[in-house]
Amino acid sequence: MEFHLAGSRPTRIAPKEHFTGTVLQDPIIMAPSPARLNCSSVTFEPGARTAWHHHPLGQTLYVTSGVGRIQAEGGPIREIKAGDVIWIPPGEKHWHGASPTTSMTHVAMQEALDGVYSNWMEHVTDAEYSAPIG
Repeated sequence: MEFHLAGSRPTRIAPKEHFTGTVLQDPIIMAPSPARLNCSSVTFEPGARTAWHHHPLGQTLYVTSGVGRIQAEGGPIREIKAGDVIWIPPGEKHWHGASPTTSMTHVAMQEALDGVYSNWMEHVTDAEYSAPIG
């Protein structure tokens, strides 16, 4: 059994290679093998978002505060709010982040396949991000 006391692990600034804007990541758990779970609390400042990406075993998002946006490739942009739970199936290309005017925090949960949690792609353009919510 492992304990990680509150405040014992520092907040990390998310890498610019995979995010636009200011995004803060607080680790919840990166379970050791043979477990595969990776879970973080992720806070997006207004306008901040992920790049396009997908997860080999899918991803669950649980929005804990604020207002955000999410889009699967080819689908409409959806607004997400505190209390929403989103399941993203394995291999589905998508992005998520804050609304243009409000920050958003979610808990992101995904499992690794052969050590890979996420496959990162191109950044979401301002035009893609600013499209109407559908």
